[in-house]
Amino acid sequence: MKAFVFSGQGSQFPGMCKDLYDAHKEAREMCQAADRLLGFSLTDVMFNGTADDLKQTKVTQPAVFLHSVVAQRLMTIETPNMVAGHSLGEFSALVACGALRFEDALLLVSARAQAMQAACEANPGTMAAVLGLPDEKVEEICKSQESGVVVAANFNCPGQVVISGETEAVDAICPVMKEAGARRALRLPVGGAFHSPLMQPAAEDLKAAILKTEFRKPFCPIYQNVTAQAETEPEIIRVNLVKQLTAPVRWTQSVQQMIADGATEFYEFGPGDVLKGLIRKINPDVTVG
Repeated sequence: MKAFVFSGQGSQFPGMCKDLYDAHKEAREMCQAADRLLGFSLTDVMFNGTADDLKQTKVTQPAVFLHSVVAQRLMTIETPNMVAGHSLGEFSALVACGALRFEDALLLVSARAQAMQAACEANPGTMAAVLGLPDEKVEEICKSQESGVVVAANFNCPGQVVISGETEAVDAICPVMKEAGARRALRLPVGGAFHSPLMQPAAEDLKAAILKTEFRKPFCPIYQNVTAQAETEPEIIRVNLVKQLTAPVRWTQSVQQMIADGATEFYEFGPGDVLKGLIRKINPDVTVG
């Protein structure tokens, strides 16, 4: 069974999607439609902007989403039996399985990006990568801390967990992680505490946008970050998309569940190939393309 997976924020790079744009009429039409919908030339920044330009809030998430959806549309692989996306990538996955129209998903991604930026400004925070500790140990240490809000945010693969929260709390907990046996515990160059309670204002804003958007029943299951389970009901998908902003990305668990449900081939779509590496670490026996 084939699983399509979609990249998240951080995979962007200058010149992204330009090769697809130049080579395919459908890619050009989708990129031009995105520019019109967003009211600015997203593609100009993607093709000609610097790495710093691509870090602009209104650019990063729509750019990664657009590249991912275009790449998947142009592939000749058969339709997927299941899909999943890492954080932002969940919106690309929802387009791939037919739950969202491309245009509607793009506008939701834009709204999500702006809501997250506002939440970052209202509740400053950061994230850190913890390497070499079991997931359960990272969660246990986070729950035991009293220096502020800090939670396990991304379960990327065994031995790789990202924590998120108030800056002072994250800084205070990193030495504790090392004392507990972590090989590394270091701050990441991010602008906020994503997938933590500090994103609650963004979740409220995103919920309002999602309630106005039509969701259809997907033709195959999506394994959502919040539950790591197969979902096909539009109302459940809506709820989980809102929860995702404040809940952890259970990527390890999602991939494990997809494999348990029959996935043998994984194909990543997006600007990078980070998910391929994570999937190989989760289960080296599956095919990754």
